[in-house]
Amino acid sequence: MNKYLIEVSQGSYKISNMRASYIFKRSGSHFVTHAEWGYLDGKYKAWLVAETEDEKEAMRILPSAYRQSAKIVLLNKFSRTGTDA
Repeated sequence: MNKYLIEVSQGSYKISNMRASYIFKRSGSHFVTHAEWGYLDGKYKAWLVAETEDEKEAMRILPSAYRQSAKIVLLNKFSRTGTDA
């Protein structure tokens, strides 16, 4: 399994955030309850670290309305001898 950071931006306008809230709640996506949200700091983004087989599987976690604009980053750790798998 690989570990991915998934970032979703809802935009900076109230209407964008209301739309995002509606879409995420309606989709039943566990992203809503498992993500970290930046709203209280004025950052209208959400982040989730997920372990999946590949990037495509990580993307499927998101509601379809946010898949095209989401950023997916493969995460890794380093040790003194190189990368840890």
